[in-house]
Amino acid sequence: MSSDPIATFRISPLIRLTLLLLYISLTLPLPFLAKFTDAPISPNFLWLGIGLGLIALWGALGEKVILNDEQISVVYPHWFPSFLRSGWSLSWNEIKDLKLRTTGQGGIVYYFISQEKDAAYLLPMRVVGFSRLVKIVTEKTGIDTTDIRPLSQPWMYLILLIFTLFLLLIDAWTIWTATTQL
Repeated sequence: MSSDPIATFRISPLIRLTLLLLYISLTLPLPFLAKFTDAPISPNFLWLGIGLGLIALWGALGEKVILNDEQISVVYPHWFPSFLRSGWSLSWNEIKDLKLRTTGQGGIVYYFISQEKDAAYLLPMRVVGFSRLVKIVTEKTGIDTTDIRPLSQPWMYLILLIFTLFLLLIDAWTIWTATTQL
């Protein structure tokens, strides 16, 4: 970028922690269960897949939104392969509008609509300081953003985190049972 950042926004630590722990809780017992049940797939293969998946998730959750006087950019860590998730940038004067779209789960997301390419770019909504991000977007584009709210509230991720911690306890019991029965 040619000018210094006005602001940088990262994915909320609550969201990052919750999603990482959920991934771990869903995958960690698999190699133990594969060994315990003599499954046709090797536990080592499962460990490799779990490790690669964890690295991919870590990279995707490393998303940063960078705003400067000229543009908004979404970037990922340098080590993260762009074929998994590529970033984008859009200059402020290219932004024509913010369009609302509903998700398959009934949520609402917003897309920046570009004037030149008529392309759509997802407004990052899971960042810390989302209201500040939206305020800067309004200042830079002149688009009315009064109705824009985050996709999910922190309490939703807190509930998911609590249930994920319960699942981790069940995982610990499952792993203990599988390893002591061998």
